[in-house]
Amino acid sequence: MTVIARKYRVTGRVQGVFFRATTQRQARQLGVVGWAKNLPDGSVEVLAQGTAAQLDALEAFLLEGPRMARVDSLTHESVPVTEATGFGTG
Repeated sequence: MTVIARKYRVTGRVQGVFFRATTQRQARQLGVVGWAKNLPDGSVEVLAQGTAAQLDALEAFLLEGPRMARVDSLTHESVPVTEATGFGTG
């Protein structure tokens, strides 16, 4: 089982709609580690580590977000794997 890491950027109505909290809950259910944080420009950045299948499942969630969110775009890039544990919000 190969662990990979991706950094996502989600834009749209993604702050003030529990996006980070629901991302954290989804990531923990999937066994993904990393974090989600609000950026000053109104977007959300997510760093996630897990298997390709786990990250694909998280990405599917990020495309939708929680009920009150509106996702306009989602981009990601591969990043180096770190020694992260758990999934936090910042």
